[in-house]
Amino acid sequence: EVQLEESGGGSVQAGGSLRLSCTASGFTLDATNMGWYRQAPGSECELVAFISAAGKEVYRESVKGRFTISRDNAKNAVYLQMNSLKSEDTAEYHCVAQPHSNCEWWLILHSWGKGTQVTVSA
Repeated sequence: EVQLEESGGGSVQAGGSLRLSCTASGFTLDATNMGWYRQAPGSECELVAFISAAGKEVYRESVKGRFTISRDNAKNAVYLQMNSLKSEDTAEYHCVAQPHSNCEWWLILHSWGKGTQVTVSA
């Protein structure tokens, strides 16, 4: 069974940092594009960061310079380092395989795991 399990969320004050982890089971992600989506209550989901199988990184404009996505194929894991957190980063974060820029479209064809909650207080 293919599974992605997220961890590392929590509650922090604005300006703080968190590191999200995503471990894969049931498949090896070394040849897979990976990404992190997030969804805040009452808002549409959005792609936060993307890393290709070759290691190319792409970020949502609002997190550029603050978030860093990385992968460790040996550990079958993907990470999201989040620095200088803002209240608007508050959301549930989901690690996904083969993300699409349109999160809503991706969800039509796929389902995500339980995610990890990030709460940033001002």
